[in-house]
Amino acid sequence: MTAGAPPRFYFSLRSPYSWLAHWDLTQRYPQVAASLEWRPFWEPDGESVRMLAEAGAGFPYVDHSRAKARYVLADVRRLAARRGLTVTWPVDRQPCWEVPHLAYLLAERYGRGRAFVAAVYRARWEEGADICDRATVARLADELGLPAGELAGAVDDPAARRLGLEALLAVDADGVFGVPFFIHRYDKYWGVDRLPWFVETLQAAPGGIESGHEDRRPHEVSVEKGPVPALPAGDQGHAGGCG
Repeated sequence: MTAGAPPRFYFSLRSPYSWLAHWDLTQRYPQVAASLEWRPFWEPDGESVRMLAEAGAGFPYVDHSRAKARYVLADVRRLAARRGLTVTWPVDRQPCWEVPHLAYLLAERYGRGRAFVAAVYRARWEEGADICDRATVARLADELGLPAGELAGAVDDPAARRLGLEALLAVDADGVFGVPFFIHRYDKYWGVDRLPWFVETLQAAPGGIESGHEDRRPHEVSVEKGPVPALPAGDQGHAGGCG
């Protein structure tokens, strides 16, 4: 990507830290949220990996430890609590992340992409719904007045697959290795805790963007202990971002 590209927000519908960054953007920095390009990031399935390889690109992938998984559970819980949110941790059974993310790309074409993101995050992180279940995607699409069958079946649509390839190629071109990830010109910021720095960069730029309402409540410091449910493979994150 070139330095002349617009500022952008890379998010994953799978990532709890992306969910929190989305909340911060839309609730604390609404004018910034409205000014950004929103670009999806997800772990590709076999077909997407094949398409990426044919295009001469790849996708970053790092395994995680059980200790990191335990940390993420506690960290997300406390970060959510500081925002007045309650986490219902979902259980992902053989997830195919193309299902919700390709649906997002179609929703975006209908001008409802951001509403779809909000609905999916609510379903996944507040209701514990399986967002890789086509029935879940169909329900959310229907609630938004979008064609439920088209969005739920996006993973089977060659045109939607091509949109997905373009999105994953953008991830590769921008050097995005985890989410949430924010970019403005040559400045890159990884993690929800870097969002205020990103906003400051935008505000300092010529014709800087007003942030809108800000809420800078500190994070709580306690860590709750408990059983660790199974998490998807991959780097599930650190204190501000995940793979």
